[in-house]
This record gives sequence, structure tokens and C-alpha cells, in this order.
Amino acid sequence: MALASVVTLGLGSMPSGALAGEPAGAVDAAGTTATVEGAGSADAAGAFRSAPGSRGGYAFAGNARRIDGAVSTADAAELEPGRTYRSTLPGTGKVYYRLELDATTNIYASVTAVPPAGRTASVIDGVKVSLEDVEGRSCDVDTASFGAAGSPHPVAAWAMRELSPRRSLCKEAGTYYVAVERVDPDGEGSSPDPWETELTAVSEPPLERTGATIAPREWDSAPPEPVPGKPERRRGGAGFALAAPVGHGVWRDDIRPGQTLFYKVPVDWGRQLHATAELGSSASAGGGGYVAAALDLDLYNPARGHVVDAGIGYDGDQKAESLAPLPPVAHVNRHAVSRQVGAMRFAGAYYLVAHLSAEVADGFGDAPVPLTLRVRLSGAAQDGPGYAGEAVPSDVFTVTGQDRQAAAAGGDAVFRALAMGGIGTGSALLVGLGVWTLVARRRALP
Repeated sequence: MALASVVTLGLGSMPSGALAGEPAGAVDAAGTTATVEGAGSADAAGAFRSAPGSRGGYAFAGNARRIDGAVSTADAAELEPGRTYRSTLPGTGKVYYRLELDATTNIYASVTAVPPAGRTASVIDGVKVSLEDVEGRSCDVDTASFGAAGSPHPVAAWAMRELSPRRSLCKEAGTYYVAVERVDPDGEGSSPDPWETELTAVSEPPLERTGATIAPREWDSAPPEPVPGKPERRRGGAGFALAAPVGHGVWRDDIRPGQTLFYKVPVDWGRQLHATAELGSSASAGGGGYVAAALDLDLYNPARGHVVDAGIGYDGDQKAESLAPLPPVAHVNRHAVSRQVGAMRFAGAYYLVAHLSAEVADGFGDAPVPLTLRVRLSGAAQDGPGYAGEAVPSDVFTVTGQDRQAAAAGGDAVFRALAMGGIGTGSALLVGLGVWTLVARRRALP
């Protein structure tokens, strides 16, 4: 009876094309749909897998609303907190979007820039995001670049309107503007073509009671030992919307030159995240030279704000690098001088984004390179800070039991269990469809 209920729930829930595995619409384990730039398909677990040879296929959120950036603030279209948008960034010049803000909530606007696939780019090119008031005064600004490898790949920058004793501007209710532009469009190797972008805005309510206004000065900043053990296979996603859930443990995938993989880690209040990336040895070891900036591992917070990154050089032999130590997640971290520490200001899904430089193919061929992520979560989960209202979206700064379960088991756990139990492929597919529906509806339950 339980099986029949699951199947019934699943039949009417899938987006068009999901059964056929169309590259235009993939589904993750949480029921999120995404449209994918470039050839590819969805696997049984719902994670998007780029087709052989595919590069830069970014999975845009399927519910993203198309919106045009305006060359003048007078024509800027509005961004609503809680929604995801898809837009285009021209080769030169700024484009603007509008926010209508109250005088009580913090707003975080993030822009993910998706450049056309290619072999090279200016190492300092990327995306710059600013948040400004109606008088043109800057509330905040952030820049994300491709880094030393000069390998074009999705990068995200964020800007905030934060109500803080440390900030004297941008406290009033009213109209604000998000300005987006390229960092170095005229640099050597930069493409003049427009870039696709994905925009999000999330709001954070004030606290019920005023808390501390000084960030913790002492926390365990000693780099821990990487998590030992045999890696478990976990396929990475092709965008934030389809990031593969992972938790404390050792996770293994293959990454091709020019490819970017997305993973999400649920990190609760009071918990401390540490991650190490490893590139496995290649069959071409010893004859391919050395790529100084082969792998870039970036960490983003639940608002898609950049936290920290690490790079790995590669000569065909196994190499590893860890993210710099980060403090436990705490509301009070926002008062730190360091933007890196300040970004660890709320609980929720933190994103590990791995990009393998296209240059790796020059020395070691186009074959996938083994990638291992060792993720450590330490410390006890704590209660939240006590918000006087709900964030938008409501679940952005929370971690649920289902989130932890998905991170531990993975989106394909149901299919593995069915296969071991001898249930046929057709039945497995129907059950999987129902599970997608149930998981997608879980947050609507009281």
C-alpha cells in the first residue's frame, strides 16, 4: 500500500521532459528543476551529468523568471526576495535591477555569471555586483574572478543591504539598485560575447532581541586532519539549483577539464565546516608537465555569497589542498572585520564548487580526473539566533532532518535500495518519481 501511494503521488509531479531525460530540464533529489546550457542529461538520481566533451553546461533553476537588465536605473526591473531570475550581462557596461526595501530586514543579492565555454579568459575578468541607493551611494560591492587559471566557468558575487551599527548608509526604506558588470571585458583572452546570469535575492529578518555586536575573537582555527576513509560515489551537479547533497564524509566523482561541479553541505548553527579537495593521479603522470592552477574549489554560503577558495596545482600525480579554517556558523560572525568570517553568518546549505581548468587537457588529455572531497562537520548544532519573523525564502537559513538525511544518503539512495531488493527498473522509476514529489513537498508540512 505504501508503494502504491508513492507511485500515485509521483505520476503527476514531474516536469515535462523529465521522463525522457531532456537536457533542457533536469530534476534533483529535492524536486528542483533546472534548465541546462549545453548538451547533457539527467541521471536516475536527478543530478545533471554533462555529456562527454560538454563544457560549461550550467543548470539554471527551472523556475527562474526571465528578466532584462536595464542600462539606466530609471528602467530597472524589480527583483523580489525569494525568487530566482535569469538574465544577460553585456560585454561592456552596467545593467541595473531594482529592489524595494523596508527599514527592518537585511537583503542579500547574488549574481552567478555564466561565461561562454572557452579555453582562455582574462585572469581578473569575472563579475562585479554593487548595491546602491537612489543617490548612487554604495551600500556594498563584491567581485568574483576566474582566478589564476584564466579558465572561464560560473562564478558568483553578492552584495548586501545590512542594517548594522557599523553602517551609516542604506538604512532607510525605499528603492535600491543592484548594478552588475564585467570586471575586465577588455583583458587579454576575454570574450566580447554576452554572458548568461542567474540572480537571487534573499531577505533576513531582524532579531527578537539585540545580540552581541562583536564577533567571537577565539575559535578553533587549527586545521583539522582531513576525514579518512574510503570515498563514496556522489555525482556533482551542474549548478546551484542541482547541487548534489553531501555531508560529513568522503565523496568521490570524476571531473573533466573545463567542467564545474556543485555540491551542497547542510551546516547548522554552531557547526564548523572544513573541506579538502584531492585530484587523483592520471595515467599521463610524468609526461604532461605542470598546471599551476588546475583545480579551484570555492565555498559559497546559503545566500550564494563567496566565503573562501583554495587552488591545487597538478602534475599528474595526486595532489590535495584544504580550505582555510572557518569559524562555527554564528549570527554574530557578521560583525567580524574579515569578510571571509562575516560570510559564515547563517545556517543553511553551503556550496562547494569545484572547477577543473581547461588547461589540464593540454598536458593530460581530455579524460576525467578523479576528484575526492573530504568534508568535516564538527561541533554541536545549536538553536538559531531568534529571528523576529521569517526569512524569504522561509527555509534558506535552516537545516532540517530531511536535509541531513539527503546529505548522508544522496539522491540515488532509493534506487540503490530498490536494485538490491530486486525490484525492476520500471517500478524503481515510478517509486523515484513519487519520492521526488514527497521530498519537494516536505517543507510545506507543518
